[in-house]
Amino acid sequence: MSGRSKRSRGSTRGKRESESQGSLGRVKRERDREREAEAPSSRGSPVRVKREVEPVSAREAPAPIVPAVRVKREREADEDSEPEREVRAKNGRVDSEDRRSRHCPYLDTINRGLKSHAYIHSVQFSHHVFLNLHTLKFYCLPDNYEIIDSSLEDITYVLKPTFTKQQIANLDKQAKLSRAYDGTTYLPGIVGLNNIKANDYANAVLQALSNVPPLRNYFLEEDNYKNIKRTPGDIMFLLVQRFGELMRKLWNPRNFKAHVSPHEMLQAVVLCSKKTFQITKQGDGVDFLSWFLNALHSALGGTKKKKKTIVTDVFQGSMRIFTKKLPHPDLPAEEKEQLLHNDEYQETMVESTFMYLTLDLPTAPLYKDEKEQLIIPQVPLFNILAKFNGITEKEYKTYKENFLKRFQLTKLPPYLIFCIKRFTKNNFFVEKNPTIVNFPITGRANGMNYKTCR
Repeated sequence: MSGRSKRSRGSTRGKRESESQGSLGRVKRERDREREAEAPSSRGSPVRVKREVEPVSAREAPAPIVPAVRVKREREADEDSEPEREVRAKNGRVDSEDRRSRHCPYLDTINRGLKSHAYIHSVQFSHHVFLNLHTLKFYCLPDNYEIIDSSLEDITYVLKPTFTKQQIANLDKQAKLSRAYDGTTYLPGIVGLNNIKANDYANAVLQALSNVPPLRNYFLEEDNYKNIKRTPGDIMFLLVQRFGELMRKLWNPRNFKAHVSPHEMLQAVVLCSKKTFQITKQGDGVDFLSWFLNALHSALGGTKKKKKTIVTDVFQGSMRIFTKKLPHPDLPAEEKEQLLHNDEYQETMVESTFMYLTLDLPTAPLYKDEKEQLIIPQVPLFNILAKFNGITEKEYKTYKENFLKRFQLTKLPPYLIFCIKRFTKNNFFVEKNPTIVNFPITGRANGMNYKTCR
């Protein structure tokens, strides 16, 4: 084929493209002619046009203000190639007049298989769709335009679930099962937390707290705490933010799976506790509960006596503690009798608040029964609650002194937390008391409500 006939065919093709894009006018036709002149003249060589937009980083969204540009995708010219597509991007958003970017050609590169992590982390090799985790906007790189597609809304909702006041009010009125992406069904709020390595002690506490309705309702609505004033550089507020995010994910009715990862929450715990509680090292659940409730109360702006928060409104009660010092047991009886008349050995009383009550179990038996099996004793909950009736006394020993104490509850919180002390530590090992505590699952007894979170 002669060079003249080739130029003629190229001119005809350029004319067809110009006519199909009449709205672009004379400027477009002049650009096409300039590109034809610069194209190689060898037979069958493809035509390539340099992209007009510089690609952005995978971690950065387009700049807030950019000039209007035209992004053209060019493919190798052959007989089976499709017509070139144009996408108009303005200020990082798709122009309302051109909606072709809604049908992104790279969406099919996302692997949405059952074992895929593409929903929750940045796109892997050969994928072109990126999600900004702060703005929750999707971008196609390196073409540099925002993707607006309704099929992606389920991903953004899983990352940041939202609840209306009406939805929160109806959480306990309906028990509707939800279906996860992998086909399993689950009840929102009753889902598992991943055990990353040795964080099951924290998972148990977090799951129990997520089923306390007043606390749950407070953290499901971010407006309740997002405007709390805090000092610059305060990292403790991170606990509030991460706990709220975890609460909303646990109660999300549109989860992809029937379990949730507490990774971000636990990272905040490690940071704010200065590595006292870790993901890779087993911890004590009662110690974690005590620290977490007090840290959460402080991060919400609460104080020890005056300013209250949702934490103290739900869990804080009050009691009177009566304390009486005892003479040393090795002293003679007459000297003990004299010391008991001194002011130092008279009973004193102080008012104190509490977030939970520690219950002591009776000593486990040391001998086997007649069938050569260890006896596992059982005790009713009301028996070990007698510690707080204001009458029962218990001796507490320190390195130098001994005290008798009795406790009298003066105010019960809406939700009372019991911590049953099962482990005792001696010079050789830690021993667990296997005593079974019997208590009503539901119901009302002596003015107290009982509820278990499984």
